[in-house]
Amino acid sequence: MKQVTCQGLAHQFPGTGWLFTGLDVTLSPGEVVAVVGPSGSGKSTLLSVLAGWLEPNLGSVTRAGVEHTGWVFQNPVGVAGRSALDHVVLPLLTRGWPRGRAVPEALGIMGRFGLDEVAGRRFRELSGGEAQRLMLARAVAASNDLLLVDEPTAQLDMATAASVNRVLANVAQDDVMVVVATHDPHTRDACTRVIDLADYQGGNLNVGCTAGVSAAAAEAGDSAPPGVATGPELLPSARRLLPVPHPLAASWLPPSQAGRGVS
Repeated sequence: MKQVTCQGLAHQFPGTGWLFTGLDVTLSPGEVVAVVGPSGSGKSTLLSVLAGWLEPNLGSVTRAGVEHTGWVFQNPVGVAGRSALDHVVLPLLTRGWPRGRAVPEALGIMGRFGLDEVAGRRFRELSGGEAQRLMLARAVAASNDLLLVDEPTAQLDMATAASVNRVLANVAQDDVMVVVATHDPHTRDACTRVIDLADYQGGNLNVGCTAGVSAAAAEAGDSAPPGVATGPELLPSARRLLPVPHPLAASWLPPSQAGRGVS
């Protein structure tokens, strides 16, 4: 059974207070979970923790049945001269599907996101809302177990954002766990469950600066207790040098967003 279970998560970066503390959450397939909170509350950081890119200072993340994790960026990334259909077909081809089977499957996925009429249009010709919905459709074609979506409507006007929010539920129809970091109340309302990081702030764990002892704390002789991480350590898989992915690739985790952002 696919599931992601987080227990007692807490994280902070050097020289900052705790972004969140005491966070317990269980993710299951078929739901779209919104992560909300004020700027700087750790929404993007939590996505990095869920992805396995960032080790939390405290707590644990257990992943069962999660083999593929995808990430949808704030800004859609595609190949300007290739068609919208190409962007959804390629993940299926990389999974070993013959093209004759991949094309109708891709068109069916695009139909769920209201993209069937723009299938032949070049990526550069798509509107902002169409391009963002295409990223979601591509993520579905990639057959991810866990899909992380970072501020999908942040760069869109209200009408265009509404077109994205209307199709969010379609992402979770394929036995996928979906987590959406957002400031948009309409995106939040389109999700099936909400985690508000404001409810997990202000904790005083009294364990020193576990995300790296600040200069002031070091001068004062403070240090983290034994067994508590003293830096935002990336997991071994994130330390490896990864090849730069082709923009048409199925889905990938962004090394540039490997845990420094705290939005």
